[in-house]
Amino acid sequence: MGGQKFEYDESGSTFFYFVLSFLALILVPATFYYWPRKRKEDPAKRAELCQCPNCVKKQLIIEQSQPYKGVKNFFIKLAIVLGWVLLGFLAYKVSQFDYEMSNFDPYEILGLPPGATQAEIKKSYRKQSLILHPDKETGDEKAFMKLTKAYQALTDDEARRNFEKYGNPDGPGAMSFGIALPSWIVEKENSVWVLGLYALVFMVALPTAVGTWWYRSIRFSGEQVLLDTTQMYFYFCHKTPSMPLKRALMILAASCEFDRRHNSEVIERITDNEEVPMLLRELPNLGEKNKEQPLCRPYSIKARALLHAHLSRMRLPPDTLECDRRYVVSRCPDLIVEMVNCVNQLIALAYARRIPRLPTIETIENCMKLSPMIVQGLWEYKSPLLQLPYITEDHLKHFTNRKKHIKSLLQLAQLPGDERRQVLRFLNDKQYDDLMKVLGNMPYIHFQVNTEVIDDENSTVVTAGAIVTVTVFLRRTNMKQLFGDTTIKEKGIKEDEEVAGENGEKGEKGDNDKNDKKETFKRPVWMKQTKKHAPSKKTKKPATSKQQAKPAAVNSTPPPPSNDVKKNKEPKKREEEGIVFFYKYHKQPVLTSH
Repeated sequence: MGGQKFEYDESGSTFFYFVLSFLALILVPATFYYWPRKRKEDPAKRAELCQCPNCVKKQLIIEQSQPYKGVKNFFIKLAIVLGWVLLGFLAYKVSQFDYEMSNFDPYEILGLPPGATQAEIKKSYRKQSLILHPDKETGDEKAFMKLTKAYQALTDDEARRNFEKYGNPDGPGAMSFGIALPSWIVEKENSVWVLGLYALVFMVALPTAVGTWWYRSIRFSGEQVLLDTTQMYFYFCHKTPSMPLKRALMILAASCEFDRRHNSEVIERITDNEEVPMLLRELPNLGEKNKEQPLCRPYSIKARALLHAHLSRMRLPPDTLECDRRYVVSRCPDLIVEMVNCVNQLIALAYARRIPRLPTIETIENCMKLSPMIVQGLWEYKSPLLQLPYITEDHLKHFTNRKKHIKSLLQLAQLPGDERRQVLRFLNDKQYDDLMKVLGNMPYIHFQVNTEVIDDENSTVVTAGAIVTVTVFLRRTNMKQLFGDTTIKEKGIKEDEEVAGENGEKGEKGDNDKNDKKETFKRPVWMKQTKKHAPSKKTKKPATSKQQAKPAAVNSTPPPPSNDVKKNKEPKKREEEGIVFFYKYHKQPVLTSH
């Protein structure tokens, strides 16, 4: 290895090869992924879109939300085109370099097979020299020099032996390794500029970029929510274990994402001093007199007022508060997910005896209710029929009469076509078509609940202290498939009863089969229980001595721990059981009970 030498590229050939390969490695995938493409509109999907004024306005707002999209696409195309032009130029430069001397083969130059005789070599040389000689019209100086060198290598005995033995007429040569960088980088007069460039890139630009990214990323959680907001959610959810819906909305509006000091995207206008107080006067149940921090801060009150206006469907100034309302609503889905995660963690900490207070099921339910409320733009107590276009509060009276009492979208979808058109007779044909498009695209959720005790001999039997796993399978379809089908709701209830009956029959043995068949179907805890009316005095019969009292149904799972633990005289071991929700973004969400 003593003959090895490392040299910089004097001619620039290897450097061009390096740049060409590196540029092609970046340019090909960048062109595939970043080249702006026009979306082909499907006429069928276009026909399914609602053309009501509000939907048309929404599409226009979405298009106007990216005013620089055309300019951005132009510069992206320009950068990609310039990259391909540079790639073509480098490919042309590389093709101009002559590498024939590095792979010198005299037989190939003379057009002879290896091992040709001296007579054949001289004959071929004379024939080609008449063509390639510089004095001839067809002459080529470079080609003639190669021809002469090849002739000398094959006619000289020593040069021929060297070529046959070493592959080079001049004998063995030293192996050289080159660095694919131009030689002017190491020249003395350019050393200051090269060192300055290295210092600028590796000591200024790179640390600045990494530091900026790091200090921005540590401010956010995994859901891209500010850590200050997450800490505030933990504080208020722990402070208020039983949180009503109004307070959950108040805490959501106090998120730091709506504060100018934490989020530079928030715009504070001078007109807020006049428009926000006017809006507050129209919202009597806002609770702006709350003195808790940060619920009483101006940004929190403004965001709360915008959310109340959104849920009440109030008209706001289009250039000021309306823009702020859109921004607040756009950030709410991620914030609601983070709030639910905080409640889940507090529940887990409570069962681990890390905190004394256990958030109630109403708290997590109210936090989850915020999501459909924000998406639908309706309060919880409002009719879901108001989600449909052209339907207002004044039109709800048409959905209730002596024969029909329509309160949900499912009931409206299950009506026969002629009856539905009769109910919506206050709409013209175009408005009716728009309403049916929206109704047909509404989701219909079919869920199946499986309850089991994993790693148990009889997994369907739930005993005291057992860890119960509840798996929920969700399948979403459109209500378009339910038009005119009046058996969906009854079918779902019957399926639940049959599944419950099968699970009960599998887990019973011996004489308990008859008693268990008499037990009524019990709904899951997350569904509203039907109220049992007390029997009237007329039908009540006194119990005789012959009649045996029926044993009360024993709940297999003990209730969750209460917030205030009563002190009993006799010491006893406290059992805590409850439901812990784990939310994951999968097609089949899992709900696990411990």
